[in-house]
Amino acid sequence: RAQGGRRRPRRRMKHLAVYMLLKLGGKEAPTQEDVTTALDAVGIEADAEDLERMFAQLEGKDFDEVIAAGRSKLASFGGGGGGGGGGGGAAAGEAAGEAAEEKKEEEEEEEEEIDMGGGMDMFGDGGGGDDY
Repeated sequence: RAQGGRRRPRRRMKHLAVYMLLKLGGKEAPTQEDVTTALDAVGIEADAEDLERMFAQLEGKDFDEVIAAGRSKLASFGGGGGGGGGGGGAAAGEAAGEAAEEKKEEEEEEEEEIDMGGGMDMFGDGGGGDDY
């Protein structure tokens, strides 16, 4: 139990998650035994007390309505957390600028090394090039 006598939600979530998976898998009305069997199949022990409490809370309720109600509650939390992430742009921009600068310098060096002038014998005719 967590402080204040409240149960840790994480412990109950495994039961609810398995219940939902069984529903998605085509089981119209999963039972406590179905949930326990599914948890056992993956080596997780079901907590009988938590499982009974969950089924008592779901009793007589349409599961799709429970999910819809939960979604509307989640909507009240707002979007939050989507902001962040834009901080590192300056460093990346700086690095990109440096990379572009280096590339430019390399191109200039290559241009200096390439001699397109008259002493080149490209076609083996002694440099005359009178054919064109």
